[in-house]
Amino acid sequence: MTEVPRLNLDMTPFKDAKLPIIWVLGGPGSGKGTQCVKIVEKFGYTHISSGDLLRAEVASGSDLGKSCEAIMKSGSLVPTGVIMDLMKKAILEAVPTSKGYLIDGLPRELGQAKIFEEEISTCALVLNFEVTDETLKARLLERGKASGRVDDQNLDTILARIETFHNISEPVIKQYASLCKTINAERPVDEVFADVETVLKALA
Repeated sequence: MTEVPRLNLDMTPFKDAKLPIIWVLGGPGSGKGTQCVKIVEKFGYTHISSGDLLRAEVASGSDLGKSCEAIMKSGSLVPTGVIMDLMKKAILEAVPTSKGYLIDGLPRELGQAKIFEEEISTCALVLNFEVTDETLKARLLERGKASGRVDDQNLDTILARIETFHNISEPVIKQYASLCKTINAERPVDEVFADVETVLKALA
């Protein structure tokens, strides 16, 4: 991929607001997005999905978006600098109305975690949604039928994404174990959310 120039963004408004950051982790198809929607409704947090930011960039048809699309189709990860800049823009835009941030799908690996904390903020909590590989595979194939998302329609890509999660994302969960709350996400949505509510109320 061609080197992409970094954006020069002033994060002072965000730092001054002292809003909490929650990292939302879990394998692809673990239900992170569904739970984030419910958290936003209940607690007034801002949900920022690295995947949604990237898909919006792809949909824009920009050169960057085209490069990102090729990488995502292969099941690989988009360069951290690109994601951090998209993330910073989204965080700054939400400062006036937000009560905190749900960072969904990031950091995907320890290097990203370090850069996130250096460039944006430390996190107050890690929410980890735990689901078996078989469930992840079944959910993604089903979602692909309805969503049309290119990364949900190909079994090889799905298996590569799950493998990538195990190899490079699970070490983040281990590294931040003291901040991590692991939730069994095999259950119905409302049962999972009941556990989420308990965790977030304790944080407040």
